[in-house]
Amino acid sequence: MDVKERVEWIKSVVKDAHADGIVYGNSGGKDCSLVSILCKMACDNTVGIIMPCESSRNYGQDMSDAKAVADKFGIKNIIIDVTKGKQAMCDALKPVLDVASDEGRKKALMNINPRLRMITLYAYAAANNMLVAGTGNRSESAMGYFTKWGDGAYDFNPISDLTVTEVYQMLKELDCPEQIITKAPSAGLYEGQTDESEMGITYAAIDKYLLTKEGSKEDVAKIERTIAVTAHKRRMPLTFKNS
Repeated sequence: MDVKERVEWIKSVVKDAHADGIVYGNSGGKDCSLVSILCKMACDNTVGIIMPCESSRNYGQDMSDAKAVADKFGIKNIIIDVTKGKQAMCDALKPVLDVASDEGRKKALMNINPRLRMITLYAYAAANNMLVAGTGNRSESAMGYFTKWGDGAYDFNPISDLTVTEVYQMLKELDCPEQIITKAPSAGLYEGQTDESEMGITYAAIDKYLLTKEGSKEDVAKIERTIAVTAHKRRMPLTFKNS
């Protein structure tokens, strides 16, 4: 599906929902940049929300890159700092976090950020009769590299079928600012974080497997194991049905 087909699809999604526009989370990354360009082509009333939370990178490079894409393509952006919300949640959860393992505490704290951001997006969408656009790609989804009910929640996603390699190809086709294409992918949840270092595998290896089922023995084993253990993140919640 090419750019034109994606744009027409987005138009139909907005029309069918009787929505007045689209809102998305603008982190300054590759995926949200591509989504923002496609959505703006389909719907003039497309709004990006920049949502810094604690990490200094959120206030520096990420914010600068987010603004660069928005400025180039004429997309309205607003900034909503969710740091105080994160601090309030941590205070409320203190009795739980204090007795958790170090690893458990780290996971719990990291997952609060994307969920706060999704709360923000849906609040803005509800207040303005808009749809929330998802910004996750196929490679991330396969590896479960997203937060359930955080960045994994949305009303529609125009790039969910694209691998990271294909996202970069389409960004180049659309003349996205170069710094978006060249910087290392990162969720920006803490200082020094990158997607590939956290997953322990490169996107090139993931994409090769997804597109060809090929790769080194070690990479294939890691990818297949990860796909299996994260399957619950890609399905709707299970419900009991009395036979």
